[in-house]
Order: sequence, then structure tokens, then C-alpha cells
Amino acid sequence: MAEEKQKNEVLVEVEGVSKKFCKDLKTSLWYGVKDLWSNVGGNKQERQLRPKEFWAVKDISFQLRRGECIGLIGHNGAGKSTLLKMLNGLINPDAGKITMRGRVGALIELGAGFNPILTGRENIYNNGAILGFTRKEIEEKIEAIIAFAEIEEFIDMPVQHYSSGMKVRLGFGVAAQMEPDILIIDEVLAVGDLGFILKCFKTIDDILPKTAVVFVSHSMPMVSRVCSQIILMERGRAQFQGTEVSKAIDLYYNRFTNNESNEVFNDGSLELEHVELINANSDKVAPDTLLQLKWGDPLALKFSFKLPASKAIPKFSVIIFDKEQRPVAVFEKNTLNSPIRITGDRLVFKLHHPNLQLSKGVYSINISASDMHSGSPKLRINNVLSFQVLHEEEIWQPFLLKTTYESV
Repeated sequence: MAEEKQKNEVLVEVEGVSKKFCKDLKTSLWYGVKDLWSNVGGNKQERQLRPKEFWAVKDISFQLRRGECIGLIGHNGAGKSTLLKMLNGLINPDAGKITMRGRVGALIELGAGFNPILTGRENIYNNGAILGFTRKEIEEKIEAIIAFAEIEEFIDMPVQHYSSGMKVRLGFGVAAQMEPDILIIDEVLAVGDLGFILKCFKTIDDILPKTAVVFVSHSMPMVSRVCSQIILMERGRAQFQGTEVSKAIDLYYNRFTNNESNEVFNDGSLELEHVELINANSDKVAPDTLLQLKWGDPLALKFSFKLPASKAIPKFSVIIFDKEQRPVAVFEKNTLNSPIRITGDRLVFKLHHPNLQLSKGVYSINISASDMHSGSPKLRINNVLSFQVLHEEEIWQPFLLKTTYESV
């Protein structure tokens, strides 16, 4: 009975929390002096913006119980880091109330909480003491922390000489092995290698039944992997909130829409007029929006070029990049025998791919053109078009290959 009561215990309670900042330092200092003089304080009359102020976080509310993990997602400037700093007690909200029950472990910035001139071992003792552990309790855990961080030979070296990956490993080792009631994790896991990240997630699985986790990341596979509820933030506000993690991720990906061309090189022999991503079931184009394709759908691209200075058909290279701008696929190049023709001073052609097996996510198209014979470059444009692949499963790998299984 006591165990069930502990499981249902609300460890994090955020009620209508807001935080505002001022865009101008001098004005911010003046407002601070006025607030102190008038004894306004944090929560009394702080819901109105004054000139040059803006809401970094506005009216955020949620509850988090032991065994639950909430994901905070959103693009840079959405207010995630500000909310985390309020949860960790580094800054106070201007309105609303935050209640944290139990020990709080936080990984909100790379190397945060470490004294750079102290050794890794000394920093473990310091962080453990801050969490409320006795020296004897820390000594019982220190070898497990050092082994988890995989920095045995560097543990007595000052932290200022650690690499970013070593700092992350040590920070996560301290935060996880000390088994806090509340664990706050920011984007720091992005620094670690894949092997360490997988070990971190196994540790999160182990401690989650006894812990409430607040998780912030730009990696949607990570978010999908651990979160039971989610908040999509934009300009400080909750644009989406609930337990439908995949729906929030799709909305997050939609914010990557960008159809503006980014011309890297052009020798003047051809100009890109228009690019279309054509739905396989119709000839309708999604104008200036992020077109969504289901996994397994055919993909058709239509390119329109103007040829002001040449009547020769170039060789085209069409490359797909993921949202982190990593090249994940390239289409076969056209040849002299490809059925592409020039009409007047225009070159229009379609590119077809029958079965799209890219995993769930947002992708962009880069195109380059070169001389068919010499290979000399003629044109290169990045991000000519973006599209989103829909699937119910969020995975790390860029491809989800269609597969059949048979008994033998």
C-alpha cells in the first residue's frame, strides 16, 4: 500500500508559471531597482509586460509523478532552458508556483555544477553533498559512478582539462547513480557517443520507476524512447501538451518547413525556376507548405530550369538530407540516354522513386548540376524543398526497410 502511494506521489508540480526578460540591459537594471524599491517581489504584479520586456515562459502547467517522464521540445528560443532553470531553482518565476518534492539531480548545461579546478573525484563528493548525501553514502557509490563514466584513469585530474564527452559522462554518472527523486536532463546527451547514450537510456529505464524525469532534447528518437507525456513549446507557450508524444513530434517537425533556395554556386548557364514535390495520387502540389508523405509512398519531384546561356543538358545530382543536414540518400544521375528534352530555353523533367523507405522525420532536397562530359560544376542549390515522412515508429536509423518474414 505504501509502495502504491509512493508511486502516485506528485514530485513536480508546475502551476501557471511565467518568466519575463528585458531585451535591454540598462532598462532591465532600472526595472530591477524599481521592483526592489516598490517591494513588488516575484509574484504580485508581474503579469503585465513593460516596454522592452517579453515572455520567455508563459503560463506553463503540469504535474509529474514518480515513474513518469515528460519531454520538453521546441526550437531554439522556445523557452525550454528558462523553464529548466526555474525547475532547478537557478531563477525564480515572475508568476505561478513550482513545487519540487525530494532530491533533484540536474544536467542542464555542459559541466554545470562542476568546479573546474577540482578533480573529478572531488567534484563527485561536492555534487553528492549538494544532493544531501553523507560522505559515507557517497563513498559507497563513488566507484560505480567512476565506472559508469568510464574515466578511471582521469578521475584525479582537474575537470577543466576534461573533454566535453568526459564532462557529460561524469555529470550523468553522478546524477543517475545518486538516484535522485527528480532528474532533469537537458540537451547534454547530444555530446556523448552512441554507445554511451544507449547506456544512459538503459540507466534511465532502471531508475525511472523510482524517479520523475524532465527530459529536453532536439533528438526526437530520444524523446520518443523515454517520454510518457510531452510539451511542445513555442515562444514560451505550450503549443501542444498531452500524452500523444508522436503527435507532438509531428508538429515539431512541421516547424522545419523552408522552401527558400540557398544558391551556393551558379556559372550562369542555367537557373532553377521551380521545384515541386508531387503527390503520387494526384498532380496537386503543396504550395509553400511541408508536404507529408507516408512511409512506403512513391515520391515524385518536378524540376523546372531556364537555360539562358546553354542548350546542353547537364548531369543532375539530387541528394536528400535529414533535418540535421546529414546526407542520407542520392538519386541515380541522369545520362545521355535519359528522356530529358529542352524546349525553347527551358528544361523541365520529373524524377520518380517508387517506394519511399526513409524513416519518420523531416528531409530536405539539395540539387547540383555539372557538365555531362567534363563533370565541371554548373549549379548547386541547397534546401530547394522540404518534406516530411510519416510513420508510427520513431527510430534512430535513416532508413526503415520494407521486410517480410517467413518460416523455414
